[in-house]
Amino acid sequence: MARFTPAEWRAFVSGRVPRDSILPQSEASCSCSAHPTVEMVHSISYRGASVEANVAVAMERGISGTVALPSRAALIRRVLKHPRLMHYNRLIAFVLAANLGLFGYGLSGAGWWSSHGIALKAIATVAQANFALAIIVRQQYVINFVCRLATRAPTSWPLKVRWFLAKVYHVGGLHVGAAASGTLWYLVFVGSLTVSAVRGLGNVSVGNIVVSYLLVTLFVVMVATALPPLRARAHDSFETTHRFGGWSALVLVWANTLLFVSSQRDGASVIAAVSTAPIVWILVITTTSTALPWLRLRRVPITVEKPSSHVVLVGFDHGVTPFIGSVRPISRHPLLGWHTFANIPAPVRFPGGYRMAVSRAGDWTGAFIDHPPTHVWVRGIPTAGMANVRKLFRRVVYVATGSGIGPMLAHLLADEVPSRLVWVTRDPRKTYGDALVDEILTVHPDATLWNTDERGKPDMVALAYAAYVFAEAEAVICIANKKVTWQVVHGLERCGIPAFGPIWDS
Repeated sequence: MARFTPAEWRAFVSGRVPRDSILPQSEASCSCSAHPTVEMVHSISYRGASVEANVAVAMERGISGTVALPSRAALIRRVLKHPRLMHYNRLIAFVLAANLGLFGYGLSGAGWWSSHGIALKAIATVAQANFALAIIVRQQYVINFVCRLATRAPTSWPLKVRWFLAKVYHVGGLHVGAAASGTLWYLVFVGSLTVSAVRGLGNVSVGNIVVSYLLVTLFVVMVATALPPLRARAHDSFETTHRFGGWSALVLVWANTLLFVSSQRDGASVIAAVSTAPIVWILVITTTSTALPWLRLRRVPITVEKPSSHVVLVGFDHGVTPFIGSVRPISRHPLLGWHTFANIPAPVRFPGGYRMAVSRAGDWTGAFIDHPPTHVWVRGIPTAGMANVRKLFRRVVYVATGSGIGPMLAHLLADEVPSRLVWVTRDPRKTYGDALVDEILTVHPDATLWNTDERGKPDMVALAYAAYVFAEAEAVICIANKKVTWQVVHGLERCGIPAFGPIWDS
């Protein structure tokens, strides 16, 4: 099959060069098998009737020109871009490896376990430090600070550096690695505490042992329910276990810490022992970080616009204007059923406030659409979303399917970074309403709206690459369902193209 170079393709679809004057390239194979057809090229490059006519004539003549994906990157780069080795998993491995090294140091060089006694204070401090890291890295203020810091790099920096910085949203790997390490260290602490009590090596109270066993059981249950297969099948159970289990664990950790510090005070007063123990101050920081979002818990009025039975646009106007590209959790109940949605600027006709697009994707969203409330609960502060990495690139392509358009709307409407939109969805006007579609097209008149009701489902990797080439972009940002997102992101990255998408780590 004949293929165009990017320059030849742009010349062809713009009508400047006839197809017959372009010599076909060699059929060098590429394992990235997706190649957009002329029809796909038309959907990407439409600029007016002349282009449409040009493509129509080309198709009538049976011309099957395509834009070939580039050859895959070198083997080592392809290995590093494998989903199993994404930055999220690398951070998990890094934290686990660091803790394994610390365990080895305590076992040999530091002598934490010896015939004369066990360094219970050191073990307890390491365990609590890991839990503190797991909680702090999820703190909204910390997330915003880290994201703001990573995206401040100028676009003049080398692309590889900016590509690396744009993986900042994988920082959740620190949370998983630290939580798993903290649980393992707590198992070590409970075992060491039991051995010390049996051998009479230290002042270990019965209460300390009982609470420790309760805690380690709770930690194991929380880790088990957070495993991806279980979390995906029963997300509501995961949320309930994580939230109430986490709060229960925090109370038990305080009780256990006070019992432990009191029993290990070596003649000092209880007040002096508690006020000077590092584990206590780590716990203070952990507790503060946990409590902060809930101190901003509010019940706010909303308006609901229902363009179809598939989606509603929720309007907020309670004195808060979230920054562009932020997300926020909402719920119908203050303690349960929290779901995070992207904040969208209010349209010109409704100044002030912001919106969220809630699409039917499960029981909670279905009930919300069918029986919309008049008020919802919000907590914490608006938090930076994944698509904020756009700031690191000179030009980007946004690829969305269905309600994936929601997290992108703020970026699209702000139009701060030159971009091109590819939106694959069921009839967009029927599903999302004329007002929202017109709002998008006002800012991005050349956006590609692929109506799957009329045209079926496209090859998303091919479509994304064609838009990337035409827009002369530096990166692709994709928000779709998990399967499609990973197909696009990893399909492009193994060919050496910076691509980003959600990683479903919460």
